[in-house]
Amino acid sequence: MSLHFIFFCIETFWIPVASNHSLSKPLCWVQCRLNGGYCAASEIGIYHFRFSFVHLKIKEGINLVRLVRGGKIRGKRLKMVKSTYERFSKDFAMGGVAAIISKSAAAPIERVKLLLQNQGEMIKRGQLKKPYLGVSDGFKRVFVEEGLIAFWRGHQANVIRYFPTQAFNFAFKGYFKSIFGYSKERDGYTKWFTGNVASGSAAGATTSLLLYHLDYARTRLGTDAIECRNTSQRQFKGLIDVYRKTLSSDGIAGLYRGFGISIWGIAMYRGMYFGIYDTMKPIVLVGPFEGNFLASFFLGWSITAFSGVCAYPFDTLRRRMMLTSGHPNKYRNAIHAFRDIVGQEGFLALFRGVTANMLLGMAGAGVLAGFDQLNSISSRHSHYNETNQRVLK
Repeated sequence: MSLHFIFFCIETFWIPVASNHSLSKPLCWVQCRLNGGYCAASEIGIYHFRFSFVHLKIKEGINLVRLVRGGKIRGKRLKMVKSTYERFSKDFAMGGVAAIISKSAAAPIERVKLLLQNQGEMIKRGQLKKPYLGVSDGFKRVFVEEGLIAFWRGHQANVIRYFPTQAFNFAFKGYFKSIFGYSKERDGYTKWFTGNVASGSAAGATTSLLLYHLDYARTRLGTDAIECRNTSQRQFKGLIDVYRKTLSSDGIAGLYRGFGISIWGIAMYRGMYFGIYDTMKPIVLVGPFEGNFLASFFLGWSITAFSGVCAYPFDTLRRRMMLTSGHPNKYRNAIHAFRDIVGQEGFLALFRGVTANMLLGMAGAGVLAGFDQLNSISSRHSHYNETNQRVLK
């Protein structure tokens, strides 16, 4: 690979490099001017910096001299060159739209799932008189005691939370995948699979750090049940009331109760959710199934359901810890919560509501399948625009 007018960037200093310098390590970064910004070249591609990472996926052997001097990217071999800044924005928008549609449709299932999952804590705190007998009983009692609209209680907080959550997950996943940069052909299947899992885990953990307080608010509203509309009063009037009362009683820590165990759970769930899907997609969705919405949907649903069951105990622990905010008796940590719940209610208490969660997985499958469809439509639209521009020129 020939390099000319190239500089090493060491902190704020620029050191010229000989024109015949060749890169020997993937982590060796060389920077040069390109269209008013900076780019760094390595054996695995070129990285362009302005306000964010822009990863230009190129094949080895591209002449950087022509690339830099020309100021434009030309040639069929560079047909798939993309900016991760542009991809980040596109992934954010498409992921969010797919999430809102699927999550709104599945809101009743999620409400029942939250009630089943946390009924032990609700009974202990005096918020529920008798346990739910199952998914069907949960639906029946919510409808009879609270009305149809109650199935969407807390949905406003859920949409506010879920839009950036899913959108950030998809966007960060692509960003972290560009950092790991493993190729199945170059690095082997093991590293490629590990990179997929790691990028999904990092995306989920980063998003959880930013938006955990919204998940807390959704949980408190979703479990705020009344068994008799004529005599019972809800604990919270709405989203703002959740924040006001929690901050008043517990401070900021109350909004992040259970965050520690949540990171472990979200890393496990998202790692499997994205890692297995990205791994199975090029194996299953080929031939007659390529671009097929139903095939993509059922693949996404099966992976979502499997990942959800494996990570479900983590989710139960964190939500049970959330419900203790505002009460004098709190779990000291996740281990204390685990011992108390299993000791008093049995190990299976950690899996209450898992059936509803598997049904809820259809929403997650819709997100993945819908994201693929939107991405396919967007790609075709971009290709159409590029073709028209070439014709006009």
